[in-house]
Amino acid sequence: MNRTTNQPVRLAVVDAPDQPPPSPALEELYRGFEQELLIPLWTEIGDLMPPHPRAKAVPHLWRWQSLLALADQAGHLVPVGRGGERRAIALANPSLGGRPFATPTLWAAIQYLMPGEDAPEHRHTQHAFRFVVEGEGVWTVVGRDPVPMRRGDFLPQVGWNWHAHHNGAAEPMAWIDGLDIPFQYAVDAQFFEFGRDRISEAERVTPDRSRSERLWGHPGLRPVSAPGPQPGTPLLAYRWADTDRALADQLDLEAEGYAGTVDPGHAAVRYTNPTTGGDVLPTIRAEMHRIRAGAETAPRREAGSSVYQVFDGSGRVAVGDTSWSVTRGDLFVVPSWLPFSARSEASASDSDSGALDLFRFSDGPVFEALHLDRVAVEGQRA
Repeated sequence: MNRTTNQPVRLAVVDAPDQPPPSPALEELYRGFEQELLIPLWTEIGDLMPPHPRAKAVPHLWRWQSLLALADQAGHLVPVGRGGERRAIALANPSLGGRPFATPTLWAAIQYLMPGEDAPEHRHTQHAFRFVVEGEGVWTVVGRDPVPMRRGDFLPQVGWNWHAHHNGAAEPMAWIDGLDIPFQYAVDAQFFEFGRDRISEAERVTPDRSRSERLWGHPGLRPVSAPGPQPGTPLLAYRWADTDRALADQLDLEAEGYAGTVDPGHAAVRYTNPTTGGDVLPTIRAEMHRIRAGAETAPRREAGSSVYQVFDGSGRVAVGDTSWSVTRGDLFVVPSWLPFSARSEASASDSDSGALDLFRFSDGPVFEALHLDRVAVEGQRA
């Protein structure tokens, strides 16, 4: 039986534990498997069914100041318009083959818009958000609803919604984009469609609050005119003032002797869909964490991957055997099942709150929907 050079399946007879003993008959069997494009489980089980996840991504850190400098260079060289669509520069995890993927399921990028520029309208099935670590002056227009973007704001957008951006300020503005592009790419689920080349003058207004906030942005209250759950949040902006207050209240309650924090000195909130109480997007979970100066979180492992951005303060983070000192704007990846912990070294000189504030997004909803979620925290019984 001839073996062609382009045969995608290649099987080797090996003399090894847990493998059948080598023989001419086994060689003939393996050649038959190759011809019919068959692979026996006994040759692959160690790779396909390991005792715990073997992350394809690796821990990696991107410095915000370096990203910002390169984005500014791009702002003066690369136009925004049809073709490129967005001046977005993606984080490429060094172990993912040069793809523009932060993890196997998550895409993260810095996006940069120059004064007076418009990013043209389009829509896609990928679920997305924008998070602003500094600056203001850009409005994202989602479904013809202009939404202001300011420091600390989290702006989610469920897939297949028309959206554009415009910068009405005299200064450039940068923010991070998060999407589930790698996940939809892997499962062949993505669709994309161009919209209008220009937004209307009515959409170029700069309201202090979007229509979505006026309808949905009231804690604990939902409009009776919109019954039933929606798959993604209809609220297009979660404002920093509300997030900041929630985190501060948790730490104040802890200081008064009441429950409310995740770990000692570690407050955290999750952005939720007001129609369900669940995650804001079907495939992406988003949270903000605040770690009091001097506090350290317990090492935690999760099935699934995360991307973090330092919103404020400074500290030291450890991911597996790797650790870094981090400061405002820095981004880093926590791959699946690698332990993560953070220690706050923040002070009033580098943090408005005096604490280390970390924005996090993950693929948690996907793992939970498939019942593949698992968490282990050091010092707690699994």
